[in-house]
Amino acid sequence: MAITADKIWMDGELVAFADAKIHVLSHTLHYGLGAFEGIRCYQRADGRRAIFRLSEHIKRLFETSHIATIDVPWKAAELENACAETVRANGFQSCYIRPVVFLGHGEMGLGALSNKVRVAIIAWAWDSYLGEEGIRDGIRAKVSSFNRHSVNSSMVKGKINGQYVNSILAKREVMAMGYKEAIMLDGEGYVSEASGENIFVVKDGEIYTTPQGSSILSGITRHTILTLARERGYSITEQRFTRDVMYVADEVFMTGTAAELTPVREVDNRTIGTGKPGPITTELQTAYFDQVKGSAMDHLEWLTFVE
Repeated sequence: MAITADKIWMDGELVAFADAKIHVLSHTLHYGLGAFEGIRCYQRADGRRAIFRLSEHIKRLFETSHIATIDVPWKAAELENACAETVRANGFQSCYIRPVVFLGHGEMGLGALSNKVRVAIIAWAWDSYLGEEGIRDGIRAKVSSFNRHSVNSSMVKGKINGQYVNSILAKREVMAMGYKEAIMLDGEGYVSEASGENIFVVKDGEIYTTPQGSSILSGITRHTILTLARERGYSITEQRFTRDVMYVADEVFMTGTAAELTPVREVDNRTIGTGKPGPITTELQTAYFDQVKGSAMDHLEWLTFVE
């Protein structure tokens, strides 16, 4: 699907979609040092638009930039307002929002320090990342031969542009074999995360997920699901687990802003549970969608309404 919109926010102003251009010598294009976020805006049951957990996403954008030794030339509140402004300018009711911090052209080489820091915010209409069928029926996933970055070789807590080449290779590998998503192990063989999602397993009514201190991105959707699960009385254990724990799980699901909450019906040609989304997965998926685009009002702190 080709991405299109009317306006893109670039360095403080809205420009026409066709005019949002950068120089071919932009440093981030060559070396990958930059920061980005993925955010969703939903039209809720009452017709109002709300950006979900906007402040948390922008906070992580600044944290990633700090990890990458990039000073963002805007305040967090200014970029939050810019996200809402971009949604309004394009007239979207529901959309995906992509802020990106990158280094412009100037010096080249790994040690370049004087390049201008630029910021762009793009919004476009985007359905579920892993497909509506996947949301409804679950997806087939496969453990990739590519490991997730080691905590000592890469900055795993940031959404740094160039680091995602690792995930792209994993994703392409399993897609070529007919699977929808790649699952990546850490350097010791434990389940880390998918190419762009955090992973949960359910066994005997308990929920397990890889701990935040390991080689995973600290997902904002992950935090949302943990909160909703605890509010519903579920026992949650954050610990590392091996791939065969997924094979014998009753349920497996993935979470992420783009993927939302997507059930997994098969891993490495092993059927998970009954081969259909399980009751806990379904309950949490329903609760999540009620928060983002339904009528739930118990977490208004997660919503930034776009008037």
